[in-house]
Amino acid sequence: MTEPVPASRFHRKALASVAAVTLVATGALGTAFLPPSTPVLAQALPQTPITVPEHPPGSFAPIVNRVKPGVVSVKVSLKDGADDDDGPGSVQNLPPQLREFFRRFGENGMPNRPHRNGGRAAQGSGFFISPDGYVVTNNHVVENAQSVEVTLDDGRTLAAKVIGTDPKTDLALLKVTEGGPFPYVKLAHGAPQVGDWVVAIGNPFGLGGTVTAGIVSARGRDIGAGPYDDFLQIDAPINKGNSGGPTFNVSGEVVGVNTAIASPSGGNVGLAFAIPSETVQAVVDQLRTDGKVARGYLGLQIQPVTKDIAEGLGLDKAKGALVTSTQDGTPAAKAGLKSGDVVQAVNGEPVSDARELSRRIAAMKPGTKVELSYLRGGKTDTATVELGTLPNDIKVASRDERGRGSDAQPRLGLSLAPADAVGAGTEGVAVVNVDPDGPAAAKGIEPGDIILDVGGQPVSSVSDVQSRIRSAERDGRKAVLMRIKSDKGVRFVAIGLQNKNG
Repeated sequence: MTEPVPASRFHRKALASVAAVTLVATGALGTAFLPPSTPVLAQALPQTPITVPEHPPGSFAPIVNRVKPGVVSVKVSLKDGADDDDGPGSVQNLPPQLREFFRRFGENGMPNRPHRNGGRAAQGSGFFISPDGYVVTNNHVVENAQSVEVTLDDGRTLAAKVIGTDPKTDLALLKVTEGGPFPYVKLAHGAPQVGDWVVAIGNPFGLGGTVTAGIVSARGRDIGAGPYDDFLQIDAPINKGNSGGPTFNVSGEVVGVNTAIASPSGGNVGLAFAIPSETVQAVVDQLRTDGKVARGYLGLQIQPVTKDIAEGLGLDKAKGALVTSTQDGTPAAKAGLKSGDVVQAVNGEPVSDARELSRRIAAMKPGTKVELSYLRGGKTDTATVELGTLPNDIKVASRDERGRGSDAQPRLGLSLAPADAVGAGTEGVAVVNVDPDGPAAAKGIEPGDIILDVGGQPVSSVSDVQSRIRSAERDGRKAVLMRIKSDKGVRFVAIGLQNKNG
């Protein structure tokens, strides 16, 4: 039930010695720059991005001189009501996919949000991806924005508007509404290798135009932020205010958008995470066209195939995604998939685990027909599935080896969806999965139960449940009272609230 979190606008608590994850701000996408000595507005609209020839890493100056004009500082004026307790600096109100990551580091492990002035402003980074003014940044940089301005490398400050956001990947697309053409950068088409040099440019602590360098430390990092985790890990110094900014390869192409750091102090310790360029490209294309992102949807609950499960199924390797259940009326159910099936390939391409299946399906457009290869009863079969649209208020069902949902509420051990979204009627919120080691399981709550109200108030969405739980926490309650309907009838259940390290 829990939504993960991003980090960006301000820091309301001193960070304790526990590790804290922080969103940083740096963007990356296409590289087309005019020489710094040439007035930008006097140029014709660039037709192609300017690339940077590879060069020895003895100096990054040739890269920086070309791409730096495409990087901007993002300044946000916040809407009324965006305060410390419930506003963008609160863990509860960070983008869903990063909240779980931050909670794992403790209550004081607040994410690095951009600074605020007088409680009304926030800062981050971004970069131009086209000469007509489109800018990429993080969703957590511009959430709750009343107005947005970007400051260019030449010192100009221009107004921008939010074209669209995607909280699930923590990306946002802006459009500068005056001036141009603008120097811009391009997204890299290929993934970098571990050990490749990278250069990050952004606005750390409000110091715009800051350049840092390092290497790609790892790829495909799953930091527990959400079902689409596939971060690049880099050791280039990244700090508060870098969020939404770009990380470049030695050809001057954006390989990632800086988003989060792991740190005991809130500052750089060499553990930074960036959204890879291929993810950025797919999301930005949809935001630019539609203002939102529509994801493919199967309607499956899945978990990894562990070594023990593989042995029990007679598999040689622990590969694929094990189906724990299908939801009635969904594309997967209509195609005949059942609990116990092991999805092994999509369109002939092998699937390594449940998380990869979630990412690949979500990357496809609704209405796409895909061929799923699956194992059932020791025999391989295929099914053609026409993907549906992932509802905004339903959790992506990718479970860990303990059967716990990746979007499961860590304090209660529940994964939820609106009752009407899973064909369970029109009243309340349905329990999709239950962590067997969580407090909800200890109270006898089971998949299929319907939560009718929480804290004495009716609920109809996942956000309603979350809001009631947060309210109980703010009131200092040690438990939250729920009215639950099951095949055994309607009953009240009081569930203890675990601390945020749980």
